[in-house]
Amino acid sequence: MSYVLTRGEYPEYLRWMGLNDRLSSCKMIHFSCGTQYKMQLYEKDDFAGQAFEAAEDCPSVLEKYRWREVYSCKVLDGWWVFYEHPNYRGRQYFLEKGEYRKPGDWGAVSPTVQSFRRFTE
Repeated sequence: MSYVLTRGEYPEYLRWMGLNDRLSSCKMIHFSCGTQYKMQLYEKDDFAGQAFEAAEDCPSVLEKYRWREVYSCKVLDGWWVFYEHPNYRGRQYFLEKGEYRKPGDWGAVSPTVQSFRRFTE
């Protein structure tokens, strides 16, 4: 399970939607000014099927794209967070620039992605 935390204080694990108070590793992300954000989402593994390009946050993949799942994606610019449920809730998956041919490439066990947003802090 992974969690994406932005700058701030977290006096208890429930504040970051954690299941318990244990952390085994962490990674700091350094930003530069003028970061662009762009990714391509695909309806099938290996960048197949219909594709959409995103450059903004999306609180509901179902409402915006009429999809319930994302099977592959290419992060062209910036850093993104996928969420398992709408409105940025549920399991979180952090994606850096690169290609993700299947959900397992970003650490998911299923293709369920119901919202996503740019990681900007």
